[in-house]
Amino acid sequence: MGDVAMTVPVLRAFRATYPDVKLTVLTRKFFEPIFTDIENLEVYYAEVTGRHKGIVGLTRLFNELQKLNITAVADLHNVLRSNVLKTMFSVKGIKVVQIDKGRAEKKALTRSQNKVFKQLKTTHQRYADVFTQLGYPIELANHQFPGKKRLTPNIVSLTQNATKKWLGIAPFAQYESKTYPLELMVEVIETLDKEDRFEIFLFGGGKREMDILNNIGSKYNNVVNVAGKLPFEDELKLIGNLDAMLSMDSGNAHLAAMYGVPTITLWGVTHPYTGFMPFGQPSEHAILPNLAKYDLIPTSIYGNKVLPGYEKVMYTIKPETVVEAINKQL
Repeated sequence: MGDVAMTVPVLRAFRATYPDVKLTVLTRKFFEPIFTDIENLEVYYAEVTGRHKGIVGLTRLFNELQKLNITAVADLHNVLRSNVLKTMFSVKGIKVVQIDKGRAEKKALTRSQNKVFKQLKTTHQRYADVFTQLGYPIELANHQFPGKKRLTPNIVSLTQNATKKWLGIAPFAQYESKTYPLELMVEVIETLDKEDRFEIFLFGGGKREMDILNNIGSKYNNVVNVAGKLPFEDELKLIGNLDAMLSMDSGNAHLAAMYGVPTITLWGVTHPYTGFMPFGQPSEHAILPNLAKYDLIPTSIYGNKVLPGYEKVMYTIKPETVVEAINKQL
């Protein structure tokens, strides 16, 4: 989801630069609401677990896409499925440009020996480079965020139109190595709740996360669990109306950033140098663990590789540091 959200600022910039070029985004149906504020953009559903599954399904998908009179393809994913589609389009003489993920650079950044510790190109810029190679250069510096969306009745019912500052907290990530310890996050929430300055909305997904967030939300006056309470489209509108978001290096950070919401991120064994800093966020919004003690960070691009002894790096981020960053922002 984070990768999908990161395409949005790039597509907005494309649309502003080339208003008459038709855009079709091929993605899962669930992600369609992410693109609703971009004009003249169609979302075509890839049913990768259904009728578009496997080589037969991808052939079916290609035949469907041909009917859209596509003249160029920007592959922003560069995975097995998109490589199959690339071959099919190329055979038909349609130009395809794939994202350069910078795998060699990322390997050098994350290896233990002879690490090359430097800022890599952002994923947003890598996306923009694909369009440049297709003949549509765009400048991300010219990007403009949309205005805030009107709250739906579902959101109003959940938020009760609270007049305090609205703070989102997304305490989970795909891997434990980049998830702030729950007991420390509870300390953060408890401190912010006592300050009585914020309405805090908790974001997550899946039964386990919903159960945890329900339990936390029930203990504090200014905390509301959002997980499982809103359709995804409404959840995005709520995120777009936040005054700030606290997130891990995860999809929720990119969802907030694509609306221009100040987004504070907590990092574990990953690092902003990998190119996944949320769009438009200053470096001071990234709170890092003790890099003097854990000097081999980043050990992984996505958080799936943890070196022995690096399992608890996020414990070096103190709750008071997180609270201070939020208070400074708000």
